[in-house]
Amino acid sequence: MSSGLPQPETSSITACTISRDVQNFDLLIEDMETALGEAWGDLTFDEALPFFTQEDGQSLEFVALAMDCDDEDELSRMEEIIQAAKAKNIKVILIAEDVTPASLHSLLRKGADEFIPYPLPEHELQSAIERLKNAPAFAGHAGPALQSENQREGAVIACHGLAGGVGSTTLAVNLAWEIAERCEGDTPSVCLIDLDLQFGSVSTYLDLPRREAVTELLGDMDSLDDEIFGQALVTFENKLQVFTAPAEMLPLDFLTPEDVSKIIQMARKHFDFVVIDLPKTLVQWSDTVLTTAHLYFALIDLDLRSAQNALRIKRLLQGEDLPFDKLRFALNRAPKFTDLGGKSRVKRLSESLEISIDIQLPDGGKPVMQSCDHGQPLALSAPKNPLRKEIGKLAQSLHELGRNEAAAA
Repeated sequence: MSSGLPQPETSSITACTISRDVQNFDLLIEDMETALGEAWGDLTFDEALPFFTQEDGQSLEFVALAMDCDDEDELSRMEEIIQAAKAKNIKVILIAEDVTPASLHSLLRKGADEFIPYPLPEHELQSAIERLKNAPAFAGHAGPALQSENQREGAVIACHGLAGGVGSTTLAVNLAWEIAERCEGDTPSVCLIDLDLQFGSVSTYLDLPRREAVTELLGDMDSLDDEIFGQALVTFENKLQVFTAPAEMLPLDFLTPEDVSKIIQMARKHFDFVVIDLPKTLVQWSDTVLTTAHLYFALIDLDLRSAQNALRIKRLLQGEDLPFDKLRFALNRAPKFTDLGGKSRVKRLSESLEISIDIQLPDGGKPVMQSCDHGQPLALSAPKNPLRKEIGKLAQSLHELGRNEAAAA
């Protein structure tokens, strides 16, 4: 390890840690040495900005900005460091221990490319470095160049949680990734759209930036075309294209039904599958998604609030003569096969509401939340998790169905 300011006589420095005292992050030191050998140095908060302007700083590819709760008083300085790094086209990996969500959100908004909690999960720093290096031209998560002549008419899959915390975003993110994993070829195949304009967390679950291009697109829907839509997309692992929620909270009625229809049709034109994560609240354009969707998953838990909300939405859709039959009820945290009492409760729930619970997703436990916090699908962070396996089966059936329909056409 190179201590202090990197010296000119050393081999080319490609990365630096930036912290109050790097010795407080011993696991970071070990992982940096494993990943980079001697090709890195460490800087204090005071040393970072001057070093960016020096000749030795021109070779930096990324910095690891490490902080803990004692550093939150220096938040403005860290924001300045991130902005200075981005101005020099230097990537930023944020390492944080016991830091408030508000502080993390502020630093990510300023342009941090990756976030890793401390203590560092095994191999996570190396994975973050690889993701940065594999990004196009090592310069961000660029969206695809969409061809205006594309006419795919992709399948639309909507995920709607009928109560808070029932797992609609978890299903949407992991289902989109599992389908993308099964798609062959280099052409765009799966687009994941977050239509929760206020609290959408798809970008958090995949550790992706919220691009200003999304807000600009939503604010000027009359100008929507293939190029503008492509610029608003963010690529995840070179397989999945994501239309994140905007960086700033917007009213849910900011979009009209016509606006939402334009976005969906644009995505269908370029992708074989369009997965939409919806807000829990029903708004004026909810029926637009419902009528457009080929599959509409309504997520519930085995509890009273989910039962009541399922009954309410059933009455509403049937009363408004909307296609209630499109809903496919999915029970999250379903009882295990050996839980006969739980199985009996599921049966009574289905019979009392007069609905069919088509999908039962097992409880994935703590690894599910850890996967979300680390910004990775379950297939990458916990491939043997029972929830991941069940979503994988669902994705396989949808992919095969789409492939058979394409062959028939």
